Amino acid sequence: MTIVAVRTHRLTAPLHTPFVTALRRATTVDTLVVEVVDADGRSGFGEAPQVWQVTGASVAGAEACVRELLGPTLTGRNPDDLTARCAEVRRSVAGNEAARCAVDVALHDLAARRLGVPLVRLLGGTRLRVPTDVTVAAGDPAEIAAAARRRHAEGFGVLKLKVGTDAAGDLDRVRAVRGAVGGGVRIRLDANQGWTPREAVRVIRGIEDAGLGVELVEQPVDRRDLDGMAWVSERVQIPILADESVFDLRDLVEVIRRRAADLVNVKLAKCGGLSTARTLLEVAAAYGVGTVVGSMMETQVGVGAAASLVAAHPATGTADLDAAWWLARSPVVGGIRYDAASIVLPDAPGLGIASVSEVKIQDKD
Repeated sequence: MTIVAVRTHRLTAPLHTPFVTALRRATTVDTLVVEVVDADGRSGFGEAPQVWQVTGASVAGAEACVRELLGPTLTGRNPDDLTARCAEVRRSVAGNEAARCAVDVALHDLAARRLGVPLVRLLGGTRLRVPTDVTVAAGDPAEIAAAARRRHAEGFGVLKLKVGTDAAGDLDRVRAVRGAVGGGVRIRLDANQGWTPREAVRVIRGIEDAGLGVELVEQPVDRRDLDGMAWVSERVQIPILADESVFDLRDLVEVIRRRAADLVNVKLAKCGGLSTARTLLEVAAAYGVGTVVGSMMETQVGVGAAASLVAAHPATGTADLDAAWWLARSPVVGGIRYDAASIVLPDAPGLGIASVSEVKIQDKD
């Protein structure tokens, strides 16, 4: 049995609401779906999202990597030797995490389909529901409070507020949201590298002094400034979550060594797929570092893979996997669905993706 084809599908899908952070404003998900096909005609799917401001990955770059290198590397190989195939993907190219992720996940999806089991079971789990937070896009205090109230009414009990666009007004934003949703809702903050270390300490201490009940603050400073993040961590009580600072195992080890953060956000498109993500979760746990599994702005393909990982290898914090919830309509057939604040995994082989949809927005050659 061999892999006979590795195909790519360029997709652009609109969001129902603009996604605004300290780094960017997005109105669409632009992504590459990779399809690995075996000799029996079974297909496994994976995803390489385009996120210029975080990973630097582009659809064009990921497609070139898959078509010119990773696809030819896998064609003619046995898909059942999953560990060897994923190792070949990791060794074949430096960087290109999103492209490697798409192929790694597609190989896992195909392996699960060939066994006739959901991906979560291939990974060692049985759960088919995964709770998630939901992001509240950046805005002024009134806008962010109104959005938080809507998300809470829709059933979300964990809100991730995008801050970092204006340090001077961020305390007012958090205060407005807490007033809008009451004390029973968990609030997280994500500054997306938007503060200096001094601004971060000032804002976080203000939140602590006001008793606003924030459970964690994600990536308060520039991703390369681990000393600055450690300086912040030492001076505040609210836990600090490293996101953009941790792509791979070497990054995680450095965060642990410097005691720069209390938790780490593991994302498949940052680290290169399920194989590396599992290692990151295991190493973080061994050193007492908390974990959250998140995603970029992705479709049901990428989010489904990350949710399957959480279902099989639970992180210490509620997952950050609302990305596909933002889509106005799905560009794929099948896969996960959202039930209020839970992701429901399909009880079907692999990721449960039937096809790249005929009603998708784009599918360019």
